[in-house]
Amino acid sequence: MASVSIKHRAEYYALRVVAAIVRLLPRKTALTFGRVVGRLAMKILPDRYKLAKENMQLALPELSAVEIEENVRKNFEHIGASGVEMLRLDMFKHGSDDLNRYFDLENDHLLREALALNKGVILLTAHLGFWEAGHFIMSELGLPCAAVAKPLKNPLTDRYFAGIRTFFGTEILNSRKGARRILKSLRQNRAVVVLLDQHISPPGSVPTEFFGRKAYTTTAIANLAMKYQIPIVPIFFLRQPDDRYKVWAEPILMLTGEGENAIAENTQLLTDIIEAAARKDVSQWFWMHKRWRVKPKK
Repeated sequence: MASVSIKHRAEYYALRVVAAIVRLLPRKTALTFGRVVGRLAMKILPDRYKLAKENMQLALPELSAVEIEENVRKNFEHIGASGVEMLRLDMFKHGSDDLNRYFDLENDHLLREALALNKGVILLTAHLGFWEAGHFIMSELGLPCAAVAKPLKNPLTDRYFAGIRTFFGTEILNSRKGARRILKSLRQNRAVVVLLDQHISPPGSVPTEFFGRKAYTTTAIANLAMKYQIPIVPIFFLRQPDDRYKVWAEPILMLTGEGENAIAENTQLLTDIIEAAARKDVSQWFWMHKRWRVKPKK
């Protein structure tokens, strides 16, 4: 491991203290704590609060100022609760009733049908709801899984979260290693989870329409799926009012076409699917990051 700064160590030890606390609490209490932390973050991180509010205002002009404010507050609370849930993810018990107790699954048979094609499957998802739940769910369904993830800047916290993510058998694919790692995992007939709602600078991306604004989206997934005829199954994980999760898979996609225009059109199709899912509860998408970076033409 590369040298670790004092700041990184301080962040890591603080994380471990918080993790120790929330893992001792009952789940309901821990999630309430997470929501309180989320509300505090609105004050502690004013730049993030401002960005989330501006993003939501531009993406959802039909909402009133009061509705925007309410949804931003819910968004921060949701992110806080999800952070706590992540720190407790490996506390879900393998082989127990936890899958039925905390998750309502719809169309999970589509995952098996896609894998039955023996080409692997790309699981299309986004920073929506509690997307990290997939590590537990796929394990309980007995389906081999890999997930594309960007390494954290702090190597200590990165290793800590990698340990949680791999607890149920998920293989972590470094997003910086590109399509080669993804293709290798697909050829092992794994389900590879890809979050397609992050900014990727060109080349390797195209501007797509997302909530009425242009945003750069990687073309790697559409390109892989088209070239090797890999099935894509959209899957999303939305938190419900009782802190259970609705998890649903959407119909299998087999992308067709050739050339740059087809890649751009299919990348837009995948982006549209993500937007439709996010619109089911706009307070659960990750509004506090710089998704839209396409400069408008003068």
